[in-house]
Amino acid sequence: MACYADMYLTQPVLPELSREFGVAPAQAGLTVAAVVFAIAVTSTSYGALSDAWGRRRVMVTAAALLVVPTVACALAPSFRWLLALRALQGAFIPGVTAVSVAYAGDRWPPDRLTRVVAGIMGAAVAGGLLGRVMAGPVTAAFGWRATFLVGAAATALGAAGLARELAPADARQPLGLRRAYAGVLGHLREPRLVGAFLIGACLFFGWMGLFTFLPYHLTSARYRLPTALVSSVYLVYAAGVVASPVAGRLVQRVSPRAVMAAGLAAGALGAVLTLAGPLPIVVLGLVVFVGGAYTAQAVAPSFVNASARTAKGGANALYLTFYYVGGTFGASVPGLAWQRGGWPGVVAACVAAQAAALAANALLCGRRLRRDQNASSNAR
Repeated sequence: MACYADMYLTQPVLPELSREFGVAPAQAGLTVAAVVFAIAVTSTSYGALSDAWGRRRVMVTAAALLVVPTVACALAPSFRWLLALRALQGAFIPGVTAVSVAYAGDRWPPDRLTRVVAGIMGAAVAGGLLGRVMAGPVTAAFGWRATFLVGAAATALGAAGLARELAPADARQPLGLRRAYAGVLGHLREPRLVGAFLIGACLFFGWMGLFTFLPYHLTSARYRLPTALVSSVYLVYAAGVVASPVAGRLVQRVSPRAVMAAGLAAGALGAVLTLAGPLPIVVLGLVVFVGGAYTAQAVAPSFVNASARTAKGGANALYLTFYYVGGTFGASVPGLAWQRGGWPGVVAACVAAQAAALAANALLCGRRLRRDQNASSNAR
């Protein structure tokens, strides 16, 4: 929760950053994109490291180190410094987020794993909600810099909790570092896994696009909402807290691909609803979008974990790499759409991403694994 909160601390206060540093909306959005891009770049390394050195060691160390740049962001003297420190935060975050699903995969049997992973996704939603909702009131009362001090305190508590509560040793035999990296690259030859990776990328592109530029829409002349009230709109994230465990139970009765497709379609519908004028319908659209996105996101990581035969840490890290690469573009490209076409341009970009994810689900995720195909061919 603390790691996901740190990711989104600047998202609801982007207009404040635009005013203080004199930057345009697309530039202010880089304070989110910098974190997401750094996560995308480093996630695969953490997956391989956790396969080689153990999940607990990697998770505890990364969480503890994350405290340092989070505090430093509160002291950033310029916009460039803030971007650099946000990127440093992003370099440590996947040490927890990219490894947590693989840690669960090591410790729970397949019949329970989907529900455990859905719980992890629920914690991710709660963390994102905490960061966004907390940032508005704290900024209104003490300034945006204080939000980073609150985030650092939560992260320090999280690091202490990991050190105390995680099992002291993995239940699996660690791989050598070379084998771990080879396993990561092997996953890119599996169409089934690549399809899931693309779903993650498209999911987060749409998510970041919609919520990164939402504050500009809600503070525009059409609504004129104050910063604290804009932050409260992120309470729609509560729909994800509900949707994630429901999806975890539903997938035990319905195929994972069907659940992901339903979530993606619901997300596209929710994004379109935000084009309506009345604010209550906009909020309803956001609720539908969040519920749909987290229905798909609650299932996709466990789908990856179940599909990967070896180097599961690397497979989960690759999923997050694609996920955050999509988010990097989602935090910037829709900003250009905003500057050209306003909110309809942002929505169009996000709906296109949901459509691309549906195509990946239909065309790639149903393919048999190459290893299964080879085994079947050898048997014949």
